[in-house]
Amino acid sequence: MNIITLTAHFDGKQIKLDEPYKLEPGTKLLVVLLPEQQPDSEREGWLMLSKRGLENAYGENENEYPLHLIKEANPDYEGR
Repeated sequence: MNIITLTAHFDGKQIKLDEPYKLEPGTKLLVVLLPEQQPDSEREGWLMLSKRGLENAYGENENEYPLHLIKEANPDYEGR
């Protein structure tokens, strides 16, 4: 069997998978406890810090780089 990741939660009595998945009896499992998510105010603070860092790195008059300067195109880039 390949190693896969399944999301689950604890309902107070049992660990329950978030989506159905057929498990054979005796299947070995590894349970990882994830920390609670950061409060929204803390998350917003980190996002603001990141935004300021990007604003400091790139000015309003930043040069646009023409496509002919690209040496190797990223095949996964969708042109966003």
